[in-house]
Formats: sequence, structure tokens, C-alpha cells
Amino acid sequence: MSESPLPARTPALNRRRRELVPESTAAFDAFSAQVFSAGALDEKTKQLIAIAVGHITQCPYCIDSHTKQAAQKGASEEEIMEAVWVAAQMNAGAAFAHSVVAMNALKKDQVPG
Repeated sequence: MSESPLPARTPALNRRRRELVPESTAAFDAFSAQVFSAGALDEKTKQLIAIAVGHITQCPYCIDSHTKQAAQKGASEEEIMEAVWVAAQMNAGAAFAHSVVAMNALKKDQVPG
């Protein structure tokens, strides 16, 4: 994430976040470890889902972190890009699906005046 306007995740910043609320940080770390451990879904699949969600939420930190973790779990570049395309379709699909709200607003019986 070079040339980003967002601050880098430095060891010093990560340490400070942990120092400020250690109990909450430990609970979050435990929660994350549980969520991303193998279960009905394997770890690679969970990381691919996280990549897609990171793109939907537009979190560069999540995209960076989960892409690296997915690769470490054996995800190929093709699998990672397919996850990105799933996210793109879901975002576009949501916009299209919600167009019924706009279409409904155009009904004469619902437009004031």
C-alpha cells in the first residue's frame, strides 16, 4: 500500500492500540482466531471471503492483510481475483436490486403533487 493517504500499520501503532485497551484487544484477537480457523469452511476459503468483503467495505487494510493470508493458505492469484470479481458483482447486483426503490418512488400514486 505505497503512497497511501492512510497511515501504515507500524509495530509502534499496533503496540499502542493494544496498550490502550488490552482486554478488548485480546478478546478481538481470540474472536478473529476462532472465526478464521478451519471449521465447515477451510481457512483458505475464509480468507477469500474476507478479501471479497474487504473490497465491498473498501478497507485497504483488510484487503492487504487477507490477501497475504489467503496466499499463505494456498490461494492462487486466480482464486484471489475471482473473489474480487464476486465482490464486484455483489456490489453491482445490490445497486441493481435496489433500483426497485427508485422505480417504486416514480409511481404516480406515491409522488406528491
